[in-house]
Amino acid sequence: MKAVFITYNEAHSDSVLEALDKCFIRGFTRWEQVEGRGSRSGEPHLGSHAWPTMNAATITFVDEDAAARLKKYLKELDEQKPQLGLRIFTWTIDND
Repeated sequence: MKAVFITYNEAHSDSVLEALDKCFIRGFTRWEQVEGRGSRSGEPHLGSHAWPTMNAATITFVDEDAAARLKKYLKELDEQKPQLGLRIFTWTIDND
């Protein structure tokens, strides 16, 4: 089983939900109004007067095949609009 943690510009919110649906992933948890700054590039998303945009984050726990499909779909989305920012992190989870 994999945990898939997605952080993204709030403008991607509908597209991330669509990606979950297209990959037949039902369960997830989403946080809205998440502040942050990318480690590689991009502007901060802090909800302030200087940096008004915000991020969101979503986590889901799925089998490895679903994680791979979701990661592929989201990477394509990020490539379409790289200036917005979207990152995907996965790690293996024990489901005992």
